Amino acid sequence: MAKKQDLRVIRTRKMIVDAFIKLVQENGFENLTVQEIADEAMINRATFYAHFKDKQDLYHYVFSFALDSIKEVLSIEILTTDHKVDISNVENMLSRFFRLAQDNRGFFKILTSSNNTTTLTETLRSVLQERYAEIFDNLEIKQGQTLIPTSFIIDYMTSIFVGILHWWLNNNSDFSPEHMAKLVIQLIANGHLTVMGVEMTYDPSHLDKPDNA
Repeated sequence: MAKKQDLRVIRTRKMIVDAFIKLVQENGFENLTVQEIADEAMINRATFYAHFKDKQDLYHYVFSFALDSIKEVLSIEILTTDHKVDISNVENMLSRFFRLAQDNRGFFKILTSSNNTTTLTETLRSVLQERYAEIFDNLEIKQGQTLIPTSFIIDYMTSIFVGILHWWLNNNSDFSPEHMAKLVIQLIANGHLTVMGVEMTYDPSHLDKPDNA
């Protein structure tokens, strides 16, 4: 009985989240009401409040899920033992991120909207700072003889990536997540990082295997 109830709870929560994402995309967050979310999810208000305190609590729940997923995707090791950037691992990481955005397209479109871009940018910057600041410090990226601050590199990469993600989600592009990963690498890694003297290596054996392989 408990297992059936757990499945029912999960199913109801998914209906609420799906309704919320749909309505925010259509009408925005500020004027959205709990009653509208409940009507869209085909539940009553009491059922909504059994899962969430209010619409802000629901937003934080969805955002926390996205944040945890982003952190997991960005956990891939990108340095080799001889301190070169492994572009194949970066490609894997980016492909997984774009697949995550594709699978949760509605919410990521909300995140990249004008009202929420700052939130997404700050989140990505925080994750990159936590995960990769030490790596960039060790690489000692320079322009000529001038050491480029790690905070500048992270801010620069974050702003470019958020812009590319927004374009991909909002222009009905038929580019696959894998294609987008290669495009980002071409724009950033093979261009700017090479100019800055970052040594890179590429090993196709490190790439994720396609699902249908």
